[in-house]
Amino acid sequence: MGKIGVFDSGIGGLTVLDELYEVLPKEDFIFYADSIHNPYGEKSDEELYQITSDIVEYLIERDCHIIVIACNTATTRCIQYLREHFPEVVFIGTEPAVKVACDGNYKNTLVMATPATIQSERLQLLIHDNQKENNHFYLAPCYGLANAIEDGDTKKQNEIIYNLYEEYKENNIDSIVLGCTHYPHISELISSYFKDAVLLDGAMGVARETKRQMELHNLITNQGTGNVEIIKTK
Repeated sequence: MGKIGVFDSGIGGLTVLDELYEVLPKEDFIFYADSIHNPYGEKSDEELYQITSDIVEYLIERDCHIIVIACNTATTRCIQYLREHFPEVVFIGTEPAVKVACDGNYKNTLVMATPATIQSERLQLLIHDNQKENNHFYLAPCYGLANAIEDGDTKKQNEIIYNLYEEYKENNIDSIVLGCTHYPHISELISSYFKDAVLLDGAMGVARETKRQMELHNLITNQGTGNVEIIKTK
């Protein structure tokens, strides 16, 4: 009986796991929180290829035939490499909810993400392919925020969000794309500064796409117990 593998550079991916469990309650999951290598955004491509390949090999050994990359950075930088090197596995990536922002006709959208995601070609393509005439995007590389969330450093979290607010408070931000799976963990803090902005994340979209791909590849079992095994490397 196959399981669904999910991994992230730490606890951030738990926000995706929650939605996956909601959509697929009769499947079994293995969640791999790779905290020891957090943050991914500061690693070279070669380092990330090795790190993510090791995780994928472990999840394959644990009978995972579909793997959700619950990390925007790992998706933007590694998913193509992993698909080429593990063609027997179905990979589902996570990407910033730019399309949701565009479909919602928000005028001024702040995209919060790791520097690696902000600089990625994938994000630029997402904006290019979905942006409408009245959509304005502001890209904010949130240096150190994912790490501060992983470490539970509330002082650092507040400092980063305060500085972000000071930088963009005159831009009439009406929506914020949480472009890292760690960020929903501090949604209340973000909303306390950006009181008029709707927070958008892609976790539910990832869960729905996972279910669709599982149906497409006949991977739905409906025979699991809904068991969730969490492995944390630090």
